[in-house]
Parts: sequence; C-alpha cells; structure tokens
Amino acid sequence: MRGRGLFGRLLLVVLVLAAAGGGVWLLSSTSAPAAGPVTTEIPALQVQPAQVQPGAVAPASEVIPQGTAQGKDPLVAWADRVAKVTGVPARALVAYGNAELVLRSTTPSCHVSWATLAGIGRIESNHGQFGGAVLGADGRPSKPIVGVPLDGSVGVQRIGDTDRGQYDGDPTLDRAVGPMQFIPSTWAKWASDGNGDGRGDPQQIDDAALAAARYLCAGGRDLATASGWWAGVLSYNNSETYGQKVFGLADGYARDAQHA
Repeated sequence: MRGRGLFGRLLLVVLVLAAAGGGVWLLSSTSAPAAGPVTTEIPALQVQPAQVQPGAVAPASEVIPQGTAQGKDPLVAWADRVAKVTGVPARALVAYGNAELVLRSTTPSCHVSWATLAGIGRIESNHGQFGGAVLGADGRPSKPIVGVPLDGSVGVQRIGDTDRGQYDGDPTLDRAVGPMQFIPSTWAKWASDGNGDGRGDPQQIDDAALAAARYLCAGGRDLATASGWWAGVLSYNNSETYGQKVFGLADGYARDAQHA
C-alpha cells in the first residue's frame, strides 16, 4: 500500500451500490480470500467491564484530521500519534479512523467513532493480534483469526454452516472470523471493501472495521446518543457486560487520544 495513502483514497474506499430507494449499502465485489484459513480458536478476550450502566452517555471521540500534514497522509500521521498514547497498533487505528471517515460521508447521522470500533476490536481480537498474530502493513493478521465452533455448547449459540467453510474453514459449523469476529452469514450481508482492493475480506482490518461501522449504524441509529450507542453495541453482542467493556475501552481510548 505504500505510495497510495488510505486517506487519499477516501472517495474510492467503499465500492458499494445504493439499493434503489432503500438506503441499504451493498458491496459490489465480495470475492472470498484465495485460500481457506487455518483454524485458530479465539474466545472474546478477558477485559474487565467499566462500572457503567446502559443509558450512560456514549463515549466521546477525538476528532480525526482531514487536512494535509506536510506530505504525510493525515490519517496515518494521526494514527501514529494516537498509537503512542493508547497502545493500539497504528495500523489498526488507520482502519478504525478510516471507517469513521467513510461513515461521516455515507451515513453522517450515525456518528460512529473510531474509539467505539477500537473498543470492539480490542475485545474481539486484540486489534488483530490474537494468539500471537502480527497485524501487517496490508491490514491482515500474520495468521487468520477464526473463532470457536458455534456448536451450542454452554455460552455459545449453535449456528450450522452457512458458507461451506469458505471463510472459517469449517464445513459443518460456523465460526466467527477476522479482527472484528464476523459470523460468515453476517459478513455475507455486511461485507465491505475498506482498502479499495475491489473485494471484501473479513480478515483484512480495513474491510472488517468498515463492515462493523456499517453494522453498528443499521436501522438509523445515532451513536452520539446514549440509547443509540447502547443499541448498536448490544446488537454486536447482546451482553450488558460486553457493552460495559466496550464503553470503558472506548472512553479510555478517546480520553487518551486527547493527549496525542
């Protein structure tokens, strides 16, 4: 991706078609990764919940710059600064920030923030680093991130195979995949192209973050309101404890970013 900044491709970053009259965004190309992934078991990471209750004011978010920065992609420059104070990998921040910028353009009433996406990304895969994976410059983890089989065991919903193992390598049961842990059937609906390469790949963090942002904004939600924020996050994982964890992380990231 060197030589073409992500921010410079903002207007080209979402290859979508607006469904006639419906306001639904559909990916124009949803080609699958060339090879099936090797399974890596991944539960949600153990993060302590914040001491907040549903109905609390949604976390604020640091403003992402949209000007120029002496020849350097301003989104990358911003991510480099924020990474130093939050501990979130700069490459992941580029993806979260890019998703916010795209939704500002396509769905300005939603107000989804990079900080909320970062909170979810931390819980789901430690920003694409679960199990010792390294998030590469291309936005892909060094090894595919694939969740536990959704077999109906304690605490796990049973979901039979919906993708013939195309994304999760499991032809019997579905598993959540990628840095934002999408179930294959959900990815099929929300697949997005966040890096402008013409396809949607749930293992690629720009694609996954953009899909997550669109998912959170579904149904006309306004994530700048308490009710909209909680509704969005609980739609991602219907657990109050999960929502509290995301809240605490997002709020912390946004506050830290003010000192970048």
